[in-house]
Amino acid sequence: MHTFLRASVAALAILPVAVSAAPPENNRVATEAIAGQLRRYEKALNSSDTDEVMKLYADDAVFMPQNFPTVIGKDNVRKAYETIFRTIKLNVTFRIDEIKPLSNDWAFARTRSSGTQTVLSNHQQSAEGNQEIFIFHRAKDGVWQFARYIFSTTNRPKSVETSGP
Repeated sequence: MHTFLRASVAALAILPVAVSAAPPENNRVATEAIAGQLRRYEKALNSSDTDEVMKLYADDAVFMPQNFPTVIGKDNVRKAYETIFRTIKLNVTFRIDEIKPLSNDWAFARTRSSGTQTVLSNHQQSAEGNQEIFIFHRAKDGVWQFARYIFSTTNRPKSVETSGP
């Protein structure tokens, strides 16, 4: 009897883990919804639209831009984008390399972006290229939101461009 009871308790203890790690109910629907969010992000970046960008972020979002401190929370993420859009104008295209639903409410996307950025103060234009990881969480209303976002440049440093292989 004790063995049965212990086994039952152990099985119940892992049930929440098994349920939360269950494969998504419909990968295709999740993948299409996430791809749509990434297209909205590209459009919002290219139009310097902070309000549209912020519709994509979760309240507890974390934004990790290269060479800058981590930004935590939606209000702080908004401030970061306001600063970005006051400083540069982006014209980028995203390429989705991978969208992987991990559960019914969590997924990640791996992307690359390329294009140009223009510094607004002097109109100097340069190539813009990044690789990105987005971690998505599906909100209670069913909308996939950016929970975490990190990117790093794929542009080679000028010293490497002139002296590299």
